Amino acid sequence: MHNACIHRPAGHWPKEKAAGTLTLDFDARHRRRIRLTADQGEDVLLDLPKAIAMADGDGLQLEDGRWLKVQAAAELIVEVRHKDPHQLVRLAWHLGNRHLPTEIRDHVLCIRPDHVIEDMLHGFGAELVKVQAPFQPEGGAYGGQDHEHGDGGHHHE
Repeated sequence: MHNACIHRPAGHWPKEKAAGTLTLDFDARHRRRIRLTADQGEDVLLDLPKAIAMADGDGLQLEDGRWLKVQAAAELIVEVRHKDPHQLVRLAWHLGNRHLPTEIRDHVLCIRPDHVIEDMLHGFGAELVKVQAPFQPEGGAYGGQDHEHGDGGHHHE
């Protein structure tokens, strides 16, 4: 078994040196220490200094110098849409107020299935569609997120 002790965000590691891939759902991508199996069958011990929310395209360096590319697995998510953009913003507020992991895409909010939340969203006039797709929710203002998401790299503790 090889140890993966170094994480680098997409664009900050030599992806041409990728020796394999790890396809993981969101929960498995947000870890500090866990035993994983690379897509090529090799056992890997993820052993990072702290938990990191890895994203599609990130790299993990093994102790022997090789790199593995992280790939976001498709998982069941709910796409939340509303014909009125102002109402979509209101829906985002309600999801955030409930501290629900939410991915913000162009004119779409994505959440994990939850019948209570789905009922609430329907009540606000949302259109919901269940799909299989990668899930990468926002880290939150105080989440200690180490991954940049277009905020200029600002990190709030």
